Amino acid sequence: MLGALLVMASIAIVLGAVLGFAAIKFRVEGNPLVDKIDAVLPQTQCGQCGYPGCKPYATAIAEGAADINKCPPGGEEGIHKLADLLGMEFKPFGGETLPKPKAVAIIDESTCIGCTLCIQACPVDAIVGAAKQMHTIIAAECTGCELCLAPCPVDCISMEPIPDSVSNWKWKYPVYALTVSK
Repeated sequence: MLGALLVMASIAIVLGAVLGFAAIKFRVEGNPLVDKIDAVLPQTQCGQCGYPGCKPYATAIAEGAADINKCPPGGEEGIHKLADLLGMEFKPFGGETLPKPKAVAIIDESTCIGCTLCIQACPVDAIVGAAKQMHTIIAAECTGCELCLAPCPVDCISMEPIPDSVSNWKWKYPVYALTVSK
């Protein structure tokens, strides 16, 4: 009987040591909710929400310091996803934040002087070119954040709305909005 107690005590000590080591080794840094919110955001780092990037905006949402309806690139689809994640009601865009139509930057290559300021400003590396050479936009990578507009000294960049087509059209309402509750 004493032998069984010693075996059980030693197993408990070993398991306690393993759990203690695991708690230190696999400690969660920060708030996991922030990471989930950040994953829903479009990662444009554009600052249109009033925060310097998506992670600070996600942190503010998780702390309750910001509303979920401040991200123009995420659109209403992003607001719906955030509302679902947080168990909140959908909030339409409000205040100074307004939804913008999807757009892509276009560079007038005949005017471009190759200063590379737009390349440095682009958070998603959608602009290619070299110093003293014309630049161009990779349209499939451009998020329409407009961060490349301000640094351009010759104003050769413009935003062109993306027309709806079969390849980029999305259903504007989530499926759950169409279900009829009983």
